[in-house]
Amino acid sequence: MAVTTIWHNPRCSKSRQTLTLLEENGHIPTIRLYLNDTPTKAEIEAVLAELGLSPSDLLRKGEKLYKELQLSGASEDQILASMVEHPVLIERPIVLHNGRAAIGRPPEQVLALFS
Repeated sequence: MAVTTIWHNPRCSKSRQTLTLLEENGHIPTIRLYLNDTPTKAEIEAVLAELGLSPSDLLRKGEKLYKELQLSGASEDQILASMVEHPVLIERPIVLHNGRAAIGRPPEQVLALFS
């Protein structure tokens, strides 16, 4: 049986909606509160590979910290290091299932992992 994990922030409405949608569809994920249990550089790189994205694609550019750290124009390595140090910069929620990943924006997008 494949394990499903959600990188979850309970304060985020999209994250809550995605978790509810998973549960309503019979998927009970392992919940990783990624703001407290910060993903490592290797974990973020693995998720990026599964998503087919670059670090800048996974960056929350609307976060105040994005501007404070002056990440506009930063290298991919700098962005990745910033995500490890400040996980709030990682787009959320991310659902991992069976070697694949999806971002819950919109929440329904994660259901493709199960088809």
